[in-house]
Amino acid sequence: MEQTVEQKLKALWSLQSIHTKIDKIRQVRGELPIEVADLEDEIAGLETRLEKIRVDLDDLEDSIVKRKNMIKDAQAAIKKYEGQLNEVKNNREYDAISKEIEIQGLEIQVCEKRIKEAEFEIKNKSEGYEKAQGNLDYAKGELEIKQKELETIASETQKEEEVLLERAEVASQKNEERLLKVYNKLRGSYRNGLAVVFIERDSCSGCHNKIPPQLQSEIRQRKKLIICEHCGRVLVDEELASED
Repeated sequence: MEQTVEQKLKALWSLQSIHTKIDKIRQVRGELPIEVADLEDEIAGLETRLEKIRVDLDDLEDSIVKRKNMIKDAQAAIKKYEGQLNEVKNNREYDAISKEIEIQGLEIQVCEKRIKEAEFEIKNKSEGYEKAQGNLDYAKGELEIKQKELETIASETQKEEEVLLERAEVASQKNEERLLKVYNKLRGSYRNGLAVVFIERDSCSGCHNKIPPQLQSEIRQRKKLIICEHCGRVLVDEELASED
């Protein structure tokens, strides 16, 4: 049997009342779930950054060891060439060996320069690592606090919310599909989630704009669905709203 307009209005208001209670429970949690998620993302980012710095530091340390070994090899080569200078038989051999000694000397200078650059980079990266580690420790501490707050609030309200969600599901089924679509669209349009509102002090309790006396009379008759001409919300009379 098709519902009367009054029954439709009551079904819509009943659903709105349940959703308003759910919204209030979630408001108690405030921004905590978002804050927890943001902190988790921040921690993941910091851990990734720290791992990259560790890899970079290892690579720099390896490069220093490699350069130091190259210096030792060059020094050994210079010593060998210097010994050969005493055995040269002509100027051509002397010049060739002298050139090799010069090349090895330049190799040592380049390696020493690269070592200093690597040591400077290690210093900077180590400072960055300590700062990131400090930020990570702080974020983990904040996350622990926020998680405990959220767990406390959730444990206090979870059962009540679950009951209300079940009631909302039942109440949704009592509404026409067409009206339910309109209701859900309106709920999504407003931050406070109010799609169905009542007359309060001759005004729409959603947008607080005045409702003409004639329109108020029609709303109280409950013979047709009336929406606020200013905000588009479904309007019900104060007596129907107080029945819930």
